[in-house]
Amino acid sequence: MEKRFRSTTILGVRRNTTIALGGDGQVTFGDMALKQKAVKVRQFKSGKNQILGGFAGAAADALTLFEKFEQKLDEYGGDLKRSVVELAKEWRTDKYLRHLDALLALMDKKSSFIVSGDGNVIEPDGPVVAIGSGGGFAQSAAIAFLESTKMKAGEIVNKSLKIASDLCIYTNDSITVMEIK
Repeated sequence: MEKRFRSTTILGVRRNTTIALGGDGQVTFGDMALKQKAVKVRQFKSGKNQILGGFAGAAADALTLFEKFEQKLDEYGGDLKRSVVELAKEWRTDKYLRHLDALLALMDKKSSFIVSGDGNVIEPDGPVVAIGSGGGFAQSAAIAFLESTKMKAGEIVNKSLKIASDLCIYTNDSITVMEIK
């Protein structure tokens, strides 16, 4: 039986003029937790546009895809939507890239996207984007915080990921949050 890397939890929130994206630090392989403090989020800058990205899935694959995404950002002048669509096209059709096993969440102050290797590009309707095995837990918590508190985006991401870590066995409470104001 083939062992596969399990997912994680990545959550992004947009509130007013601030975006925050965070993820837990657990890396699992099969039924073993191999690492507790991995960083699965990063910031991209292209011209004036600042973008946050996070990944679920195989780390080496995701880092390769982040490099490709950065190339697309440069190629398309920091246009997030165009860069995401072009990345998805190449990911799906390239002989090497189409075998990469990861899911990406990317966001700037205007838009959020989930990108997968089968060519899917999803732009969530609301101000929350979530991926990974604990994504549903974190998304539910974030929506509740957005509707019932005045907490800042980074605080919402942090608290929501903590809730997900209490519920999802593939998510821990070693959380990294990045914020752009």
